[in-house]
Amino acid sequence: MGERRAASGPAIVATRSVFYPDSERVMGWDISEQGFGIVLSAEVPEVVRDHLRQDVDTFLADQGLHRRDIASWVCHPGGPKVLEAMQEALEVDAEALALTWRSLREVGNLSSTSVLLVLKETLEEARPRPGSWGMLLALGPGFCSELVLLRW
Repeated sequence: MGERRAASGPAIVATRSVFYPDSERVMGWDISEQGFGIVLSAEVPEVVRDHLRQDVDTFLADQGLHRRDIASWVCHPGGPKVLEAMQEALEVDAEALALTWRSLREVGNLSSTSVLLVLKETLEEARPRPGSWGMLLALGPGFCSELVLLRW
């Protein structure tokens, strides 16, 4: 057997998925004999503004934490208006989401998996200090938020 390497990334401490009822036409897919057709409403930024802060605050409170305890934000680059709504909801400045903004400019929005590219860039270029808290956030079809608490 080969030698086992220690993980070099953050530990996943907790996760949560939050589905917003009656939001199927906000973001999702229509599947037909012609294939997949995206459903993407202009309401996405508003849904983020209306729900994300409370979702994150409740999730963190369940872990004994607050947003101010989070040293790094790894977020899904869902588009300029979505990122602006995310910044507003999380009460962070553009610098806190700098790698997310850069990923949006350079690669675009590749759906929910885009957050993994931002995580890769965080690991390679802006690794948080050991022991600090981080949040990984993605938005997905149905409409939902996916929250992951990280310990670097």
